[in-house]
Amino acid sequence: MSNTAFFRNATIYRLAASWWPDIATLANQLATQAFQPTGDLQAESVGWVQPTADTDLVYDSAGHLLLTMRVERKVIPGAAVDLLVRERAAEFEEKEGFKPGRKLLKEIKERVLDEMLPRAFRQQRDTRVWIDLTGRTLVIDSSSPAQCDQVLGLIGKCLDPFPLEPFLVQTNPALAMTAWLQADAAPDCFTIDTDVELRGQGDQGPVIRYQRQAVDPNDVGRHIHAGKVCTLLGLTWNDRVAMLLTDTLVLKRIVPLDLLTHTQEREAAQNAAERYAADFKLMTGEMSGLIGDLTHALGGLQDDLAQRAARDTAPVVDAEIAPDHGSSSAPLLYQAREYVIANDRASISLIQRHLGIGYNRAARLLETLEQLGVVSPMTPDGKRAVLA
Repeated sequence: MSNTAFFRNATIYRLAASWWPDIATLANQLATQAFQPTGDLQAESVGWVQPTADTDLVYDSAGHLLLTMRVERKVIPGAAVDLLVRERAAEFEEKEGFKPGRKLLKEIKERVLDEMLPRAFRQQRDTRVWIDLTGRTLVIDSSSPAQCDQVLGLIGKCLDPFPLEPFLVQTNPALAMTAWLQADAAPDCFTIDTDVELRGQGDQGPVIRYQRQAVDPNDVGRHIHAGKVCTLLGLTWNDRVAMLLTDTLVLKRIVPLDLLTHTQEREAAQNAAERYAADFKLMTGEMSGLIGDLTHALGGLQDDLAQRAARDTAPVVDAEIAPDHGSSSAPLLYQAREYVIANDRASISLIQRHLGIGYNRAARLLETLEQLGVVSPMTPDGKRAVLA
């Protein structure tokens, strides 16, 4: 099968039950954030592009929609910038008789970057989004929380109300994968492969990895009894698709197996567009079945949407967190703060999954943490640093 249609990764979200888009209207909404190449003094540009050359911004295949976000960045070698800054600083020192201070060096570097931007190389990265209207899921072809946040942020600029909810299952994936390893048996439709990662508790806990080698159940059992849990597990679904499942319910390194290489519909395709349509149809069918069976293996979806909606409307503390953290008005903010500090990662999607809340609520919590100095503002590549 062509690798152009099959997703390599899958971060899964749940579509709000009330959102059933008209395709033409959706395309018009996305067009408000259509991609434009970077200008001479623009370091980055983000927007929607056509998924294939002969389609609109929304590729529609029987209720399965495909969107593509493009990010274009100017690339300036850091070593070249540093060299020019040193040369300019030396010129300043020779002319003025003293070395430039930190503030002046920063201004020199900013001027150097402005001069180099028009001549910088451009790099583009496309991220695909698959919307399954029947299965009520939205899947991003990425395992990076920062990249997913960038996609969701762009969707949020186009759609009001925002149509996504966290994809929450009944059983914690890490506990489920640990139990499968301990029993040396995966659920129906799945088999355990040769990639395993076990982690101890805490950020500094030990990590055991098996890569491309058979896993000894007795050996794994000793690690589990010592308190380690499985955070990554290689699985094959129905002898058709292989992937790595993480403890955050993200699928990585998705590979369609040889069984899917040839289909009658693809063999009958007369041109590239027909082949892509056949590949996309096959991908959505296989991935829909995989996600459904994986959800079932993890106890099904949580149905406490009303409870989560109530939590989403709870007030967020608008003052600094009290020292005793006992105020009933700030439980989510405190939990979000503790989570990002403990994991040294700040991401809307991570907070959303951890707390089981909506995207907009998680975004507001992260903005509040930024105001409190717990996390940094978002950088151009969509990342935040944990400052606390």
